[in-house]
Amino acid sequence: MTALTVDPPSLTLRRWRLPLASAALLLAVLVLSLALGARPLSPAAVWQGLTDPAAPAYDVVHGLRLPRTLLGLQAGAALGLAGGVMRALTRNPLADPGLLGVNAGASAAVVTASAVLGLSGFGGAVWFAFAGAALVAVLVHAVGGGRRATPARLVLAGTAVNAALFSYVSAIELVDTDALDRMRFWTVGSLTSAQLGTVALMTPFVVAGLVLALALARPLGALALGEDSARALGSRLPATRAAATVAVTLLCGAATAACGPLVFVGLLTPHLVARFTGPDPRRQLPYCALLGPVLLLGADVLGRLVARPGEVQVGVVTAVAGGLLLLALVGRRGGAV
Repeated sequence: MTALTVDPPSLTLRRWRLPLASAALLLAVLVLSLALGARPLSPAAVWQGLTDPAAPAYDVVHGLRLPRTLLGLQAGAALGLAGGVMRALTRNPLADPGLLGVNAGASAAVVTASAVLGLSGFGGAVWFAFAGAALVAVLVHAVGGGRRATPARLVLAGTAVNAALFSYVSAIELVDTDALDRMRFWTVGSLTSAQLGTVALMTPFVVAGLVLALALARPLGALALGEDSARALGSRLPATRAAATVAVTLLCGAATAACGPLVFVGLLTPHLVARFTGPDPRRQLPYCALLGPVLLLGADVLGRLVARPGEVQVGVVTAVAGGLLLLALVGRRGGAV
């Protein structure tokens, strides 16, 4: 008769420490996003605003902050997980959707649709965002060397495509003042125009991308051992790459169509997560989806506080934070990124 083994309490506590801390951080930033702004609200006022239509804060919470918080939750999860997938797929710690031009491709397609066809809103823009993100993902991989692509070549190709596309976006907006007026906050990256209708339309695309990306954790983990090892373990590399491209396109396309090109969220999230989980995508990817909203909503709350009663758009805050991190990574000597 075999004896049952029971994990000691200390081991159980260590196993649950990271999930509980991540959940607590997410809950805290959700509450802060609902409570802080030009008009701060207490937690009690936030709860009343959520549950009581007669409460003084009901219009503020339901009309402004709840849609903004839900949009940041979805966009942060999408961009954080997309960054984790690209990092695992390319085995490149700098494989951010923004740095490799994917967000720029979605942005260029949306701005073109707005200027040429007069489209606006998530429903009109999302299909163009998907097309632009997919085309640029394929283009950067091809320019970076295809199957012989190296991390350095992918970053160089993505940076060149990124710069060209954002120059194109700026040129379109300078020529078409109507497009500039419609898109000026969107092109910076913003959550200010969030609406519950946009959140509802965005949800199926984000959920599909999340499910597909998390399902790829095991084959991406095999790929992290090298292509030969992945084949020996039974991974079908072309299918894995194709599915990962579809997942990144869904996640980045939906987030960019709704919020604009939010850069560096996909770089910051997996880089920070890897410090606690190690390199295995099976552990990294769920936490990327959980902590991406923490970074994005935290940046949004910070942008509301530093310029009160106005605000700094969240895209500016994430660009500054991501730029500083990228400088720190580039400046490191001898250590792994």
